[in-house]
Amino acid sequence: MNTKWYSLLSIILLFSLLAACGGGGSSTGSAGETPGNGGTGTNGGAETPPASQGKTTVQFWHSLGGKNGEYTDALIQRFNAAHSDIEVVGTFQGGYDETVTKLQQAIASGTGPDVSMLERAYVQMFADSEVLEDLTPYMEGSGISADDFTPGLMGHSVFNDQLVSLPLNRSTPILHVNKSMLDEAGLEIPTTWEEMREVAGKLAVKEGNEYKRYGLTMPYDTWYPIAMITQAGGKFFNDEGTTIGFGDNGAGHKVFSYLKDLQSSGALYYPPAQDSGNIVNSMFVEGKVGMMFQSTGSIGGLSSTVDFDYVTAFLPKDEVFANPTGGANVTMLAASKHKEAAWEFIRWMEMEEEGGLEFILQSGYLPFTKKMVESEKMQALWAEEPNRKVAYDQLEHAIDTNKDVAWPEIMHEFFSAIEAIMYDSKDIDSTIDTFRKETERILGQ
Repeated sequence: MNTKWYSLLSIILLFSLLAACGGGGSSTGSAGETPGNGGTGTNGGAETPPASQGKTTVQFWHSLGGKNGEYTDALIQRFNAAHSDIEVVGTFQGGYDETVTKLQQAIASGTGPDVSMLERAYVQMFADSEVLEDLTPYMEGSGISADDFTPGLMGHSVFNDQLVSLPLNRSTPILHVNKSMLDEAGLEIPTTWEEMREVAGKLAVKEGNEYKRYGLTMPYDTWYPIAMITQAGGKFFNDEGTTIGFGDNGAGHKVFSYLKDLQSSGALYYPPAQDSGNIVNSMFVEGKVGMMFQSTGSIGGLSSTVDFDYVTAFLPKDEVFANPTGGANVTMLAASKHKEAAWEFIRWMEMEEEGGLEFILQSGYLPFTKKMVESEKMQALWAEEPNRKVAYDQLEHAIDTNKDVAWPEIMHEFFSAIEAIMYDSKDIDSTIDTFRKETERILGQ
């Protein structure tokens, strides 16, 4: 095991301690997935019983709690019922960051699982440490190609010329709209930043010194600024991976100036860091805000709760449409002693209708194969719930510009920059410059 591996383990342990001590927002860059609706739950379903004698046991670690934990347990049970010679033992390991921490420790001690869910932003870190199995030969042996998967979700699958992960529970940010509120005001759903400025401003209602209604909101997270940076023509990292890609070109200044202008007029409500996802969801449901940037993972819960005409739309563009992706992939550990059985579980989960498709239909995550998209069940669901098809269509504009093995540490610094600007109204340019210097230090420049 190389020294970089232990260095990265120290970083993850540090972040886990920081998360446990307070603060809010998603430390994975994919917010909006509250317990029961995504990968950050803390009350997963019961673990699958140990494998019976005479069967190959495959250990599978995952990060899904609440209802999605139940759907995961059901998936595992379906697999076990269909395979007389393999039994998968599923174990809920906590949220994404907890799973990463436990996985790092287990790999270092030689006690890791065969298969693990892994938040997509961490895949490169594990891939660079050479602890993930290259799935290419398994794919070829099963007649599966990367072309079988949804293109916008494959951005965190190939590293060092090896295919080391496949999409599983994946999501993307999207615009959630109280269309009843917009219709009442005679407003159209915005498709550009300028249209969003106008609509959000007209929706804001101020009584005395207090705003009773806001036009737009979003959780405290890195997801949404990253999307907007790319929409404004920037990139999170430059092409060489040596510094940020939104400083000198003015994209960062444009994004945060835009957000601060909206915030100052009541057009934008930027929530406190702690529990921000639940706060903005509640405001949207209660009609205290007309539009919201939030995960596609919130569509199901909002649809069953709101009492107004609720629709989804693409994130509005500036120069271009762009949206990051989030959620987790599935990986096989290189140290697994049951690789053929582990691959059969992954293959079944990815490709068989009784596997991943049922999980996607139940959970609300994005369909990750073309076969899923074309299935009668998915087409019927989209006909019944068109909001969910909008989320899939937006994948045409999916981007991943924050890919770097150092992203977890840099993400922490980016949160600090967001807090300085959005909460403390620090100077935008100097804050971005400070963040740039910290990024270059971490990247070793």
